[in-house]
Amino acid sequence: MGKSRLEAFSDGVIAIIITIMVLELKVPHGTSWETLGPLLPIFLSYVLSFIYVGIYWNNHHHLLHAASKVDGRVMWANLHLLFWLSLIPFVTGWMGENHYASLPVTMYGVVLLMCAIAYLVLACALSALHGKQSPLAEAMGRQGKEVYSIVLYVLAIAASVWYPWLGVGLYALVAVLWFIPDRRIAKRLEH
Repeated sequence: MGKSRLEAFSDGVIAIIITIMVLELKVPHGTSWETLGPLLPIFLSYVLSFIYVGIYWNNHHHLLHAASKVDGRVMWANLHLLFWLSLIPFVTGWMGENHYASLPVTMYGVVLLMCAIAYLVLACALSALHGKQSPLAEAMGRQGKEVYSIVLYVLAIAASVWYPWLGVGLYALVAVLWFIPDRRIAKRLEH
């Protein structure tokens, strides 16, 4: 099967996710700087989540650019990723509204961990479909950042139970690791 419908559907879902997140930002009732103070935790949660969704969109784009076809397994793996991404607006709002309390920060990390696992499952499904000798499979062969990210998510989730701000810091660290798009695919396709 061609990949164009999968790309278009994924782009649409990700655009809706971002739209839902921005709609959670409520307009303050007042015109002074003080009215913005209570919105700061919500806004910071939004910024972190916007960066995360942007990272997934960017890397998803590169991953599908390297693919020439999809199958049912890839389509289900992609839906699995989109499911977890679609929960980001919920945990983002929950975390921000509750000023980074332990349980919302922990659950935010669980959703981010599941997004990372789902992305890895999608990459593996695409690699398997294209064969072990394909440029995509060779590019995805070394999964250092993916493993580091999963380890950091697990540590952040554990830390969030007692130290929510440490968990948030670790989530931000993972975002920094991925802020520059995954260059393995682009480098492999250039050869």
